[in-house]
Amino acid sequence: MAERVIITMACSVCKNRNYYFDRGKKQEGKLALKKFCKNCGKRTEHKETK
Repeated sequence: MAERVIITMACSVCKNRNYYFDRGKKQEGKLALKKFCKNCGKRTEHKETK
């Protein structure tokens, strides 16, 4: 079975950490998605952080 790691998604505007996902450990690159930020009140790009 593949190993899974939990990643944190942070807003690129206010740097607030809003979302948590799990993904495979062998996946290359950082994840970036457009999600709703409660702090900003709009859809912004959220990037993977440690």
